[in-house]
Amino acid sequence: MTSVELIEVGPPTTTLWLPLFATLVPAGFPSPASDELEELFDLNRILFRHPEATYLIRVAGESMKNAEIHAGDLLAVDKHLEADHNHIVVAVLEGECTVKRLVRRGSSWWLQAENPDYPDYEITDPDTLRIWGVVTHVVHELIPGKLTALLRSRD
Repeated sequence: MTSVELIEVGPPTTTLWLPLFATLVPAGFPSPASDELEELFDLNRILFRHPEATYLIRVAGESMKNAEIHAGDLLAVDKHLEADHNHIVVAVLEGECTVKRLVRRGSSWWLQAENPDYPDYEITDPDTLRIWGVVTHVVHELIPGKLTALLRSRD
C-alpha cells in the first residue's frame, strides 16, 4: 500500500479519432495486414465511459503482476461503476490505498492480490474499507520510461 497521485480525467475537450482496421493482427505467425479501414474510432469511448467519474492512477509495487498490472502502469478507474465479485478495484483500507481484486468466498468478501508473495485481506469490518472505483483499463508501456516522461512533462 502506498500514497497515490490521482489524475483527474474530466469530460474530453476534444475527440481523438484514430483509424480502426477491420483486420485482426495475429500474435503468432505473421500475415500481411489489410489496408481496409473499418471506421474512425474515438479512444475516449473505450477508456472513459463515464469521464465525469473517471480518474487515472499510477501503480506502485508488484502485488497485481499476475493480472498484468505492473509498477508504473497507468490505471483508468471508474467511480460510477459498482464494484462486484472479481472486479479489480482501487480501495482505501485502514487509511492506505491499494489495488486488488475484490472476490467473494462463500459469505465473505476479500481483497485478493494477484501475486502469491502478497497476502489476501478478508474484509471483516466494512467500515475499514472504501472502494474508490473499478479499474476498467491498464495502460502498460512497452517503451520503458516514455509514460513516466510524459507524466513529468505535464507539471
